[in-house]
Amino acid sequence: MTGDAAAETGWAKINLALHVRRRRADGYHDIETIFAFADFGDMLTVRAADDVTLTICGPFGAGLSADEGNLVMRAARALAGACGIAAGAALALDKRLPVASGIGGGSADAAAALRLLNRFWGIGADEAALRAIAAPLGADVPACVGSRTQRGDGAGEQLRGLADDDLRGKAVLLVNPGVPLATGPVFAAWDGIDRGTLAGGPPLAAAKGARNDLQAPAVSLCPAIGAVLEALAARPGAALTRMSGSGATCFALFEADADAEAARAAIASAHPGWWAAAGRLR
Repeated sequence: MTGDAAAETGWAKINLALHVRRRRADGYHDIETIFAFADFGDMLTVRAADDVTLTICGPFGAGLSADEGNLVMRAARALAGACGIAAGAALALDKRLPVASGIGGGSADAAAALRLLNRFWGIGADEAALRAIAAPLGADVPACVGSRTQRGDGAGEQLRGLADDDLRGKAVLLVNPGVPLATGPVFAAWDGIDRGTLAGGPPLAAAKGARNDLQAPAVSLCPAIGAVLEALAARPGAALTRMSGSGATCFALFEADADAEAARAAIASAHPGWWAAAGRLR
């Protein structure tokens, strides 16, 4: 363990495709998805302390609870319990991503806590061990541990790494209309129709031929998502436009960084109440 500050990013998660196949007896849905991650996100830092604590700041930190129910705290406690750690850690979360927005904010933060404390406490657990600890925390948390291009099956926890030469470094723009959207109601509004499997092969090509089965129900609950999708699709250079996860954040992939930045600037000017962030896929 070290007393020096250390940091880890909770990378923004993007579902390039999301096929919903069926609702399971345990309440989860069987899905097929392609996870990708942007090169920006929330920031988590840690310093030595007598107990495990959490403080939250940042543009989207207001109103978030830092108690034991927070996923970061749950991740810290789970790691300490699994590895027999009695040391403390003063965690600070700079919340830069919108909340309840389909880009894995809480899940990414929990995964960042696992990676950060694994180093800070000198545990040395490998990624597979961290994914096992992550699994009970939520369906997206195991994918966020590695935060790289992966195929997810089952509830999203059955992961397989993908060769992503066609995808890595691609310019991406994320846009959120400023409306939080809980996952439960979106799944509940899904029509239950199985529209078929997600193709294999290179992830970008597979994503272009795929869909997000939660997009239509999300738009029905939050029409502003439709306006975001229209705004993204109208931008020059947009190669793939879709909603991520259960919404309300949408994304567009671009061939050129300049096109993504121009789209961000234009959308931010036209819709000052929307959140927009441009970067690249990791």
